[in-house]
Amino acid sequence: MKQLMSLESEVDLPGEAVLPGALPDALRAELIAFRRDMHMHPELGNQEFRTTAAIKERLERAGLKPRVLTVGTGLVCDIGVEGEQWDGGPSMLALRADIDGLPIPDTKAECPYRSTVPDRAHACGHDVHTTVVLGAGLVLAELHKQGRLPRPVRLIFQPAEEVLPGGAADVIKCGALEGVGAIIAVHCDPRVDAGKIGLREGPITSACDRLEISLDGPGGHTARPHLTTDLVTAAARVVTDVPALVGRRFDSRSGLAITWGRVESGHAPNVIPQHAELSGTVRCLDIEAWRQAPDVVVGAIDEIANLHRAKSEINYVRGVPPVVNEPGVTELLRDAMIARRGVESVLGTEQSLGGEDFSWYLEHVPGAMARLGVRVPGERHVRDLHQGDFDVDESAITVGVELFTAAALVNGLR
Repeated sequence: MKQLMSLESEVDLPGEAVLPGALPDALRAELIAFRRDMHMHPELGNQEFRTTAAIKERLERAGLKPRVLTVGTGLVCDIGVEGEQWDGGPSMLALRADIDGLPIPDTKAECPYRSTVPDRAHACGHDVHTTVVLGAGLVLAELHKQGRLPRPVRLIFQPAEEVLPGGAADVIKCGALEGVGAIIAVHCDPRVDAGKIGLREGPITSACDRLEISLDGPGGHTARPHLTTDLVTAAARVVTDVPALVGRRFDSRSGLAITWGRVESGHAPNVIPQHAELSGTVRCLDIEAWRQAPDVVVGAIDEIANLHRAKSEINYVRGVPPVVNEPGVTELLRDAMIARRGVESVLGTEQSLGGEDFSWYLEHVPGAMARLGVRVPGERHVRDLHQGDFDVDESAITVGVELFTAAALVNGLR
């Protein structure tokens, strides 16, 4: 591990401390290979056994003692802690990565590392997130051996981010935040060039819940709709009227939006069906509106269903609150990135309507998430998240590792 880092380029910080410089070519190549292997073998939430084993093996080879979570996948690993448990109070900085893939096909053409698993893909960048935290862990472990790690760090490799309400809740139940004073993460952003990050104080993502609705009523012949419950019309009214009604029951600045992804009913053109199903998402910019959303949305659905004499059964699946970046931890990420790559490497970013279960950690400890640029500079085509052709500029891995190692060092000076 003596070759793990180069100190040829160092950045002076306030006081006597310096930051190690760029990663050596050997480690950079190893991390790219790790990411590609993970990309070729995506695993869905709570099924990430191969991924967990690969991370564990590499950390153990570096002399660390990772602990697999009691849920069976995912793991945590402390650096700079003597013995099995940290009892020095809430002072550790946690670096979090999510390790699961998505249930969609990889559609990249002529890509040597495209997914080998049918209908499975790392189309959200979790393979990059995982590789960044792994790489940072290897660098920080070497710093600890050199006596240059000022404060312990915890690595969190979380399963099931894509499964509502998110695997973060299980990680927290396993005690992964005990002794943690702050937590940081990155998320790939295909709209930002590699070499840069996007930061924002306050909410950076939105709340996201899931709606599953069943409508029932006596079917009949389309010649006599007055003798039936016209479920197709009832379903159509729920689709159009519920979002409009809910929109008038919240402050428009809350950004609450209901969007449907599935509507199913009927089998024949002249038969009014007895059953209809709808599913969609509820997204919200404001955390207070999110807390009120279940009662208001369910009430609106019942109201519209009753108007059309349809019996409704509603499964409102609570998802995740917004990720709200704490100002002090956001400043830590900004300082770390500037120390590595200069002021121009940090961009402002807007709040998105995407959901992220990193928010659950922030219910317990302060933290912040940065958007990690992964677009090839100059590339016009945006390979968007959750699309089968998603890919990244792999130089972003180095940027993420440098960001996290710098954050750990700067945090130790505060």
